[in-house]
Amino acid sequence: MRRTTATTIVVALAAGLTGIALMPRVTRLSAHATGDADLVAAARAAVRDPSGHRGLAVALVENGRIRTAGLGDRDLTGGPVEPGTSFEIGSVTKVLTGMLLADQAAAGVVHPDDPLVATWPTVTGPARDVTLAELASHRAGLPRLAPGGILGWARILWSNFSGGNPYAGQDTDATRSAADRVTPDDDKRGEVHYSNLGPSVLGHALAAKAGVAYADLLRARLLQPLGMNATVIATRADDLPTGRAEGGRAAGRPLDTWSGVGYAPAGVGPWSTAEDLGRLAAATLAGTAPGADAATARFRRDADTRIGYGWFTTRHGNHEVVWHNGATGGFRSYVGFERATGRAVVVLGNTDRGVEPIGLRLLGVPEQEAGEAAAATSVWIGAGLAVAFTFLGGLSLLGTARRRELDRVTLAAAVVWAFAYLGLAHRMGDWSVVPVWLWPLGAGLSAAGAALAMPRWSALPVVDALVPWRRLLSVGSSLLAAVLAVAAVSD
Repeated sequence: MRRTTATTIVVALAAGLTGIALMPRVTRLSAHATGDADLVAAARAAVRDPSGHRGLAVALVENGRIRTAGLGDRDLTGGPVEPGTSFEIGSVTKVLTGMLLADQAAAGVVHPDDPLVATWPTVTGPARDVTLAELASHRAGLPRLAPGGILGWARILWSNFSGGNPYAGQDTDATRSAADRVTPDDDKRGEVHYSNLGPSVLGHALAAKAGVAYADLLRARLLQPLGMNATVIATRADDLPTGRAEGGRAAGRPLDTWSGVGYAPAGVGPWSTAEDLGRLAAATLAGTAPGADAATARFRRDADTRIGYGWFTTRHGNHEVVWHNGATGGFRSYVGFERATGRAVVVLGNTDRGVEPIGLRLLGVPEQEAGEAAAATSVWIGAGLAVAFTFLGGLSLLGTARRRELDRVTLAAAVVWAFAYLGLAHRMGDWSVVPVWLWPLGAGLSAAGAALAMPRWSALPVVDALVPWRRLLSVGSSLLAAVLAVAAVSD
């Protein structure tokens, strides 16, 4: 007995030491720097905690002058971020779509109060009567996403679990079909309720009116006039810009890029640079950008925030900032400007840690007003996954190994799950919140359980059940689930 206990302790310690070498590595902003040296220094000062960030691209507009800088790494190989490095910009695209509406209205092509059906006649459902202005300002009463039924939600949940693209396969017809199926909520219509579906419908409607694709209309009316030549919409993997940043979680896990057509006007697929978005911010602030009037605040969301066509305007103490942010699987973005100071800022990051506070600090908003970055998901969810998965498998294995009635297939499944849970904790847990040294402890616990169980192996029956095939089927499906779960989160 003493020998078994000593062996278990030795195995646990060895596994724990090995786990130290293998434990999760939280991303951290490196010392790499490119571009304007003064802006690099200012941006670093605005980053209160470099952990959770991998790379940042920044642009600052002051007195009509645009300065740009890159900080940290654009990818896992350590390549430096440069001002011209492309990032996914997510929902910042919504301001481009709002500016398209303002531009087309100024050209007399559409009117903001036109019903959707006047611009996109093929939409025949109840949403046909919502106005273009309502779509641009999240006041159409449409849901955040298109209703997709059980299979649609299952696809989104699986994408979130596996780190994939939740919008894969969504094209323009899918967006039009969603507009046909959905019924605007009369209780919410006229009030600001954030929606990805609304701006997507608006963008494709404006494109349909012009007889071109959304990406082509955006390029012709907004991007080319502003010289935003590095801004692209990736509808396929082949469209991804070269030398782009690679996105991932703050805890270090790489994630797939998002691409597609259906939700492109809301932020799925667009890539841009700090240089390009600096041009956008400067021209919008100066009022010279096509559709710059979209930034005019027209409707109230709450006591501190109003909205125009895509652009939000929020008061932070004595500062009134016009802005929009963006979030995709592994990227965060922020564009904001303040008319009173004539200052504008762009901050792009390639993890899921928010960059809004960095942008606000660069605009001069006081610390207490700038706040901290909101987590991509609840902090407790990521922390809970890290702790639970780290110890759940080992504790379960220890319990299984001590059972009087036991067979080999049950024990084998418990061992597989003990280390599968470790893999899930490594990849899915938020280790930017939870101390990473907990993971080697979990590795030691799982190894201790295995060491405790192995001496019993030769004396155990293969299957100890009245109906062996049922036990085999149950254990087989459990093992398959473990393999699939780990495979889904591995890259």
